[in-house]
Amino acid sequence: MSDWFATLGLVFGGCCSNALTLERITSEYPKSGSLITFSQFLLISLHGLPKFVTFTPRGPFNIPIPRLKPRRISLTPYLIQVGLFYFVSLLNNFAFGYNIPMAVHIIFRSGGLVISMLMGWLIIGKSFTISQVLSVLIVTIGVILTTLSSHQSHKTMESSSFEPPTSLYLTGIAILTLALVLSGFLGLVQERTYASYAKRVSGPPKEAKTTSPTTTIKAVEFRDAWEESMFYLHFLSLPMFFFVRKDILAQVEALLFSPRSSTSTFYLPLLATQITLPAVFPALLANTLTQLICAAGANRLTTRVPTLTVTLVLVVRKAVSLVLSVVLFDGSDGDVRWWMLWTGAFFVFAGTVGYTVSGKGKGSVKLG
Repeated sequence: MSDWFATLGLVFGGCCSNALTLERITSEYPKSGSLITFSQFLLISLHGLPKFVTFTPRGPFNIPIPRLKPRRISLTPYLIQVGLFYFVSLLNNFAFGYNIPMAVHIIFRSGGLVISMLMGWLIIGKSFTISQVLSVLIVTIGVILTTLSSHQSHKTMESSSFEPPTSLYLTGIAILTLALVLSGFLGLVQERTYASYAKRVSGPPKEAKTTSPTTTIKAVEFRDAWEESMFYLHFLSLPMFFFVRKDILAQVEALLFSPRSSTSTFYLPLLATQITLPAVFPALLANTLTQLICAAGANRLTTRVPTLTVTLVLVVRKAVSLVLSVVLFDGSDGDVRWWMLWTGAFFVFAGTVGYTVSGKGKGSVKLG
């Protein structure tokens, strides 16, 4: 029970706080998506280094050489996942530079269920119940309503005055749509990878009535493989940030010259003075830390409870994030049609829950 509450604490505390700090940054610096993504990937990689990298003395001087520890899943299956994961993460944060409000961002990303169904049908021939199809149609309507609820940009210090707000907003929606499609591919790749790995560690055949200790150990290892996956997806993605290095440096420079705030160092007697930092830096640090907590909580949740419970918990978490975003940031925004946004949010969340509780049964259809 304590493990369950700890997992919920990571999910709700980490993910909701992460959404708030992300909105705090992007509301003032909407073009900071690349820097935010890089900071998150770097911290999660550094956090995993001691667990997945070892240093072995080599040569006559016993110079410690880093090498990767043995993995539960081979390195090759990660390569495609790394590319997809990198672009999905970058695009999702990049979209804020195109006047996408956080409330719309949260709900639109919840529409991944639509993409998952279409890809499952087109690529691997999955069939779905009538209830599932209707649920996805409800989600689709919700996403459309949410998209139409915000028709122009927030007024931010970095907003472009040379591009019409509607065109800028639609570009952001296109970016989020591409991220959803890539995320759908990523889900299929991960599903096949983990299914293949599970078969290799599944232990004795079905007719065996006992479970060997080795099988039990392997099952536990597979359950905890999420830590390995989280590390490699972030760590192997770091070299690809080379291609957006100029963008990251420009964003760092913009933050360095942003308004500053004073911080006391009274807790360090030798440095008892006031230091000044860019006011947005604490939010950036908090965002990277909470992203680590959120990712750990979400991955840990998927290994400990059924898929239905995972979906319901994440839907509630997104609803809480949405309410906090509206209350703390967007409550007075006149550019958002709130009745339409809340209606769309209800449709998305209701459709997601409906899809989850509608298991595959006799009434399955092939969609074509």
